[in-house]
Amino acid sequence: MFDSLGAFVPGGNMTFEGAEKGPLKGFGFAVKDIYDLEGYVTGYGNPDWQSRRRPSKKHAVIVQKLLDAGAMVIGKTITDEFASSLDGQNYHYGTPANPEAPGRIPGGSSSGSASAVAGGLVDFALGSDTGGSIRIPGSYCGLFGLRPTHDRLTKEGVLPLADSFDTVGWFARDAWLLNLVGEVLMEAKADQDKMPEKLLVAVDAFDMLDEKSRTALKPHVERLEQRLGKAEYVSLNPDNLHAIGFNEQLLQGMQGVGLQGLATLFQVTQGREVIDTHGAWFDRVKPKMGPEIQQRMDWRKTITDEQVSDALEKRSLFKARMKALIPTKTVVCLPSAPGIAPRIKEDPDVLNAHRSKILSLTSASGLAGNPQITMPLATVDGCPLGLSLMGDHGSDLELLAFAESFCSVEDEQQSLSPF
Repeated sequence: MFDSLGAFVPGGNMTFEGAEKGPLKGFGFAVKDIYDLEGYVTGYGNPDWQSRRRPSKKHAVIVQKLLDAGAMVIGKTITDEFASSLDGQNYHYGTPANPEAPGRIPGGSSSGSASAVAGGLVDFALGSDTGGSIRIPGSYCGLFGLRPTHDRLTKEGVLPLADSFDTVGWFARDAWLLNLVGEVLMEAKADQDKMPEKLLVAVDAFDMLDEKSRTALKPHVERLEQRLGKAEYVSLNPDNLHAIGFNEQLLQGMQGVGLQGLATLFQVTQGREVIDTHGAWFDRVKPKMGPEIQQRMDWRKTITDEQVSDALEKRSLFKARMKALIPTKTVVCLPSAPGIAPRIKEDPDVLNAHRSKILSLTSASGLAGNPQITMPLATVDGCPLGLSLMGDHGSDLELLAFAESFCSVEDEQQSLSPF
């Protein structure tokens, strides 16, 4: 296959036919280069890692399930080095194109998968989401994407980064296909008795957007209200716990965290897990990394036990906060990203500031383990911008089914518009 987008890893025709029959027969999918494919090295976005690994003996379990359902593997896609960035710019292999926003980054670390789907090279693609690597590329490239409930799907045969955050995820251009893939992987359909009935809007998350982005997303939030009833406006800010009955001791434990502080909790806890998982290998091999990734790895080594202990305690409190905030049949609406995709040659300082905002938005579901779906509903200056719904633990299929229903109705209404 001709890769016009720079989305696929070099190194051979990595294709596998699916079963002769199945619900996904006729669909082709791509696989992020952290998933094992039989007979090929899982490269993790870094040449030194790839050169020291042997070919996989079998497919990752998730890949095999899709093959068994009839889908065909088209190839492996580029990931940011060690799945450790949100930009999609790989120092060694380049930046996959963003077909929906030319000249702008595709978002990472599932950059190649998002690019391949957005550009029509495949029907859907596997990525992963640790700190936003489904939600951000989905928003930047105008795709539907799901970060499932943590540990809802097996990660056997998938390279780890930070296990308590890592999730399998996938992209599609259409909500119905995203849902169909979810039904195959979870071997079930949505429970109609548990479909969303109540809408919460995370005000502090929307406050992080510029005026153009808020204006673009507003009519879609209003449409959600038409579907689910008047929204309750809430704050994800973990300082704001009084409304759900937390006692003073717990309030003191979370004091001073704030929404942006969630990014710090994420970075500390995730950073220590990365070093625990790969630190010995990094020290022994000293792989060549891009400057941004090297800087991040070096910082992770400076995290102290005291910082980790404090962050883990606060994470536990925040999980309790989110469990109380999002009961069954409730969804929280928030932006998928703090804005449209930055330009490829954006100033590094600007990108770093943007990344900080991203983590302030994406860390909530990561820290709490909640599922979150991004929907490509808005555009700003001709570029996509996603809107997300976060549900309670285990509500993945209900989120997928709701998104399919909601977006199909919205598409029909837009097609009837005289404008």
